[in-house]
Amino acid sequence: MFRISAILVILLSLNSCKSQQTFKKEVQIAFIADAHLQDIYAKFEDSDYKGIQNPVTGEYANIRTMNAQLHSTRIFNENYFAFLEALNDIVKRGIKQVVLPGDFSDDGQPVHVRGLRKILNEYSQKYGISFFVTTGNHDVVKPFAQDAVKTDFLGKDGKEQIISSSPNNFSKSKSELEPIITADIKNWGYKETIQEMRDFGFFPKKTDLYWETPFSDYTYEQYNFEKAQNESVLEKRKYLIKNTNLSLPDASYLVEPVNGIWLLAIDANAYVPNEKLSGQSNNPNDFSGANIGYNNVLIYKSHLINWVKKVASEAKQRGKILIAFSHYPLVEFNNNNASSELEQLFGANKMQLSRVPSEEVAQQFADAGIQVHFGGHMHINDTGIRTTAKGNTLFNIQTPSLAAYMPAYKILTIHSDSDLEVETIVIGKVAKFNSLLPFYEQEYAHLKEINSKNIWNKDILKAKDYAAFTNWHLKELVRLRFLPEDFPADFLKSIEKLSGKDLLEIGKDTKEITKDLKENSLVFSEFESWTGFDMIFDFYRLKNADELAIPEIGKKRLKEYELVCRQLKKSNDAKLILWAEIFLKIMFGQPSDHFKIDLKNSKIDNLSVK
Repeated sequence: MFRISAILVILLSLNSCKSQQTFKKEVQIAFIADAHLQDIYAKFEDSDYKGIQNPVTGEYANIRTMNAQLHSTRIFNENYFAFLEALNDIVKRGIKQVVLPGDFSDDGQPVHVRGLRKILNEYSQKYGISFFVTTGNHDVVKPFAQDAVKTDFLGKDGKEQIISSSPNNFSKSKSELEPIITADIKNWGYKETIQEMRDFGFFPKKTDLYWETPFSDYTYEQYNFEKAQNESVLEKRKYLIKNTNLSLPDASYLVEPVNGIWLLAIDANAYVPNEKLSGQSNNPNDFSGANIGYNNVLIYKSHLINWVKKVASEAKQRGKILIAFSHYPLVEFNNNNASSELEQLFGANKMQLSRVPSEEVAQQFADAGIQVHFGGHMHINDTGIRTTAKGNTLFNIQTPSLAAYMPAYKILTIHSDSDLEVETIVIGKVAKFNSLLPFYEQEYAHLKEINSKNIWNKDILKAKDYAAFTNWHLKELVRLRFLPEDFPADFLKSIEKLSGKDLLEIGKDTKEITKDLKENSLVFSEFESWTGFDMIFDFYRLKNADELAIPEIGKKRLKEYELVCRQLKKSNDAKLILWAEIFLKIMFGQPSDHFKIDLKNSKIDNLSVK
């Protein structure tokens, strides 16, 4: 009898070990957000158009104009090379798990999604890398496929080239060159995009230890590949849109690629239905885009909260380490809690404030059980932390874009079930990043010939490396777009052309200025070497890159900015006071370059060399 009881105890113990596995082996996962891959060397399947020929290399390429790049928050062309550089860096480091948290394509065009699939397949087959992707607002622009056009491709003799999926969605009178018509430039919907990218997490693979969706009807113990495959079809992965009789696909999934690690891919694309619907099935025009993110998830995809709760509870019960990722931030991004001041100074519709997740978003997902979440969307480097009244802490890690300043990706090293390390890898040196410059020389010459207004600064073509190129991109973006669109004209006039010395003297506290200069080993005359525009540009550099921008700006300049802000806060100008408060908050945030997360004690420690 004793022997039977002992055997039962051992069997029960073994069963318990199976459901509560303890993580033992160190694992690394790379995160590449917002690659915005445009396959510049792709061939259209239904057109003979090859693009334009590089006068130096002889290669044909389909690229966008430099003018288009410098008015966009993302680079369209050179990021193709940066993406390959990042993948090669990941290969050298021996990392086998790579996550792409959305906006993996330019705009979900067939030609670019196919190009990305080919690249990921190549790295999978050559180096044994497993890729896991989720949808962003640029991958599935609308839930269903739709015609699209880009009017700003670069064409012959530096002119703009229209490329469209239909001859009816652009003005022919504005065309400098004969438009190119190809279905390869349309925007794919869920059905097409997910099918093309099916091997990268959206559907189960035989090598997965576990895989499910919010709609799966099996348990962990019941799991097998056949069941998962049967439940993975898109028709079974739909949710009903609030206040309508319409249902849309949800591409969320949970996968266990490595024993003990659960990757939770949240499809946070929430499409808001129009007040008046067409009555047609699969009409993309019945919905808005999904760029707002989690604020609309709470309204239109509330089923995800319950699923996250279930997954987090099971992960804890089974001893799994749960790492969540999605395209959108779960915590106020980058502004270091300066959103209120930004809204007061710039307005609610400026500075991308509409994309800031509400506090309720962070609270709900933290209480649902998410501790670590990697997001993208904003093209910024940042770490946000929220602890709820219930004592649950969420670490939201914003991954920079390779298509913007500062180009980088993140590496998560899981040392144990509670000890995580995050490192940011800047992709500053990129092979062939300058191979497209001859095209831009032709574009610049054409713009000069037609006396184009607000022509871009040709010095960007002298950038020594890719990091410097993205720095120029941001500087021109600030000059050509952000200043005229975001900054109140009267405020801009009061700061843009003033020297740092002028700004320092606005507070008029001469005694304190002298004291501060002495204590910080600063010289009054050195404040004359920079202007308000330089301060605004560095504001954007800090906003985008956070700690990564500090070496480029320099600690001395940052100290000068700090002194200026302290003086501006003493002025009689409410807008200058707000600007100072915003700038100071942007300067001081959570660690975002290289840091350690202690999940057990909900702590974060900076590992960056000071």
